[in-house]
Amino acid sequence: MPISQVAAAAALLLAIGSSAAFVPPISLQARPVNLDTTTITALHASKSSNNRDVEASLPSFLRSAAATAALAAAIWSGPSVIVGPALSSSSSSTNIPSGITSALVANAKEMASGSGSRVNKDPESLLRYGLPIDNKDVRQLQPVIEEIRQDISTKRKSAAMDGVKKARAMMKGKAADKMTKACKEPTKCAAILDGMVADLDPLEAALSESLNANRGSEQERKAQDAAYGAQDKLQKKLTDLEEQMVPSGYVTPVPDDYADLPQLRGRATVEMVLKKGDGGPFDVEGTNYPEARMKMIIDGYTAPVTGGNFIDLVNKGFYDKMEIQRSDGFVVQTGDPSGEADGYVGTPSKSVGAGKHGERLIPLETFLKGDKGPFYETTMEDEGRGGQATVLPFSSYGAMGWARDEYEPNSGSSQFFWLLFDSDLTPAGKNVLDGRYPVFGYVVEGADFLRDTKEGDIIVSAKVTDGIKNLIQPK
Repeated sequence: MPISQVAAAAALLLAIGSSAAFVPPISLQARPVNLDTTTITALHASKSSNNRDVEASLPSFLRSAAATAALAAAIWSGPSVIVGPALSSSSSSTNIPSGITSALVANAKEMASGSGSRVNKDPESLLRYGLPIDNKDVRQLQPVIEEIRQDISTKRKSAAMDGVKKARAMMKGKAADKMTKACKEPTKCAAILDGMVADLDPLEAALSESLNANRGSEQERKAQDAAYGAQDKLQKKLTDLEEQMVPSGYVTPVPDDYADLPQLRGRATVEMVLKKGDGGPFDVEGTNYPEARMKMIIDGYTAPVTGGNFIDLVNKGFYDKMEIQRSDGFVVQTGDPSGEADGYVGTPSKSVGAGKHGERLIPLETFLKGDKGPFYETTMEDEGRGGQATVLPFSSYGAMGWARDEYEPNSGSSQFFWLLFDSDLTPAGKNVLDGRYPVFGYVVEGADFLRDTKEGDIIVSAKVTDGIKNLIQPK
């Protein structure tokens, strides 16, 4: 009798689970398991070579199911002990090497996790959708502009040209008036819109040149690069426009219980420099770099307590000279200081308390789409809202999540991880992380360095380069 894909996947997971390679994501009793002589703990979800051979022979849908179960098992057994994208060559502030390009292509069709067949992997797009604004005109303009980049990457040149024409029409007349009126400073937004319209001219010219060039020629390559550059400038102005639409004085509501913890009201930028523990270079797709530089946007609109905790620790120099403590193909994780403490030791919150070694703990923070603010100290499954979309999802390579003990929602302190996103591991509508761990930011430049970041590599420095004024310390 024919077997359905769902039944086959379930059978596979049960078979794999019986050999202790994976634990299905629905199991909340995940513990370290033994596979031959290998112990699998925390985020490590390794497999024996025999299982890899079996996996390679499986149909793709079964491999996808197994991969999802693997990540679920790894995360459910905790990215903790106690708490345990594309790179822009146009930015000069972080000195990201221009030779690195991300293997991920932004797709802005799907606005967040939880539904749809396509996943938005673009961290800057996700951050724009995470802004607390409700202007319909700019929300209609955003996917048009972002889809142009997708069309450039797939060489759908005529479609990209159509997108330029559509965007131009949307930035004039009544729609433009509505967008400027929604801004804190309407005259500033009017200037931004004028700049965006002007940016369409070089974009259109580059697309036209690419369209007329021979496929695969040097002329086409140069025209494509010019189109990417022009579209990038356009997107950055779009971000400026949307940030102007955040209501003046807006503060994400946080219960008074957490007033004795640092909070981030708005956003901040963090830049990190990493070096190899053995002094060697970072190898990114065959090119060597003496150091890794990453730029991260930390979002206090969605995660004011988690983001505030991180920015406070960065500002204190807590992560400087700290080693990377995990790198297993799923995540890169750090934040566990030397000594007996598993996190940052500091003045604890009265409501959350301290860890067993005096660690300052923070509550689990979850913000779902459609809510007015985050809820705390519980997962979305515990709230009976499993499957709903979070405002910021784990759908971008380098998404930043806060680590905690799997059974203790208020056990996070200073450990965090970068997710090495793979669509097989976190498929649309089946994300096993959203609502269980908070996303508090994304790597927006330098994410490809995470591909060669290993245990023992060192964070030379972590600095807040913008937005420190948005960090509110307890009174």
